[in-house]
Amino acid sequence: MSKSLARAVFALTLLFFAAFFVWPIFQILKGGFIDANGKLTFDFLRAVLADPMYLGALANSFFLACTATTFALLIALPLAFISDRYLFPGKGLLSSVVLVPMILPPFVGAIGIKQMLGQYGALNSLIVALGVKPAGWTFDWFAAYPFLGIAIVQALSLYPIIYLNAVAALANIDPAMEEAAENLGCTGFRRFFKITLPLINPGLFAGGTIVFIWAFTELGVPLVFDYPRVTSVQIFYGLKDLGGNPFPYTLVTVMLASTVLLYAVGKGLFGRNSYAMMAKATSTGGARALPPAKAWLCTAAFALVTFVAVLPHLGVVLVAFSTDWYASVFPQHYTLDNFRIALGHDLTVPAIANSLKFASVSTIVDIALGVAIAYVIVRTKIAGRQVLDFLSMLPLAVPGLVLAFGYLAMSQEGKFFERLNPVANPTFLLIVAYSIRRLPYVVRSAVAGFQQTSETLDEAAQNLGASPLRATFRVTLPLITANLIAGGLLAFAFAMLEVSDSLVLAQKQVYYPITKAILELFQLLGDGKFIASALGVWAMAFLAITLVGMTVLLGKKLGAIFRV
Repeated sequence: MSKSLARAVFALTLLFFAAFFVWPIFQILKGGFIDANGKLTFDFLRAVLADPMYLGALANSFFLACTATTFALLIALPLAFISDRYLFPGKGLLSSVVLVPMILPPFVGAIGIKQMLGQYGALNSLIVALGVKPAGWTFDWFAAYPFLGIAIVQALSLYPIIYLNAVAALANIDPAMEEAAENLGCTGFRRFFKITLPLINPGLFAGGTIVFIWAFTELGVPLVFDYPRVTSVQIFYGLKDLGGNPFPYTLVTVMLASTVLLYAVGKGLFGRNSYAMMAKATSTGGARALPPAKAWLCTAAFALVTFVAVLPHLGVVLVAFSTDWYASVFPQHYTLDNFRIALGHDLTVPAIANSLKFASVSTIVDIALGVAIAYVIVRTKIAGRQVLDFLSMLPLAVPGLVLAFGYLAMSQEGKFFERLNPVANPTFLLIVAYSIRRLPYVVRSAVAGFQQTSETLDEAAQNLGASPLRATFRVTLPLITANLIAGGLLAFAFAMLEVSDSLVLAQKQVYYPITKAILELFQLLGDGKFIASALGVWAMAFLAITLVGMTVLLGKKLGAIFRV
């Protein structure tokens, strides 16, 4: 790639991000801090911070994210350590199955867990069947502990992100460091906390930040749990009066500032230290065999965590196969009709087609732009390429709800982008939103591929008469096909099941994507939740196949994609 072409890619990326990333955020800031007279004001911010309803929701959102992230860390870190250090029966299978919770958006899993732990759900029925409580006894677990329920559902859905990063970080540690500590008398938990944990802190921060931001801005799970006392739901309800109410703008600004501040603080605490390590070939590292009893204990730990983590998914599957499920441990009648209806319902058929269209186009955009950005970052020396790298990763630090709200703000009547108003047709903005949000995955995959492919191959092709661009297409890109397929599959799969952008931007039924259709079906009376669950199972099957393919292609390197 010539310098002029590299500069063109740089300029195009800057323009793309300026129009569809910086400008929407600017419109949010403008709506929250500029009054009707066009003057800077902090009155809206003071009003929000002084209102117990808004302040309480912000506090709930923050503590909910902290709780979910803590739970996810407590689940993921021990599993990652066991997986990296020990050999045990079923390790290969269990290491793949542990990623199963990622195959369903958290709010769809909430449908299943609500059915199992509801007032007349499976848990209460089991308690009565065991004779612990008398017949007719009920307890509304969600009314009693809605905060804890949401945190648990989110943690069980998101802990694989921390697990992937922790496994990747542990795999990069030079065993000689831990052996040296052990030779000096630092063993057991002391060695873990003094040596191992500091070395993997950047990886844990990378995964933990994604989980925190996801939980802090999660919209679907609180809606399913009917829990409005979080900022994301308040913003969602405020969309109805977006033109004349400044408070949704201010709430989004506070949410954005909170996530950026968290990222900055985390980078300052965990991103400053860089530990140089010798090549692993200098030491006898790697997973080691355990005595049979301890090995099976590791297997049991993995199996137990996986079983608990997939309970929401099992709940969704059971609801999808049932005709009714009321006051019994398991559904009493089963059917396949829900799956047939889910693929033929007036709401679901257009939704599937819409999601396929939006996700396909956005993935093509991501691959084209991601490969170009990665090439400029890795293979060129132009000034500012580090800025390009930073910009391409920035969407991971900005919540989808914030970006979607920004698109609504910038397309209001009288604004420069008013012709893109999603009330009329959200197709363009949904494709752009999906592209922006998933671009980091493709860039990271492509960057890894370029770094692992020797530049001398390109140079050899050019010495034989090929132009730089032709050498890239004929030599380098075929060699990094696995990386591009993995990044593209991930971008496509998560675009198909994107929640925040879909719920906010798709306002007409004819343009509903799958996730919006699932939520609308769930809220219908009658068989709505059964059809919604069946559609969720179809989505699970699709994403499961995608994740299996990516795991085969990338292995432990998959964790590098989920990094801010």
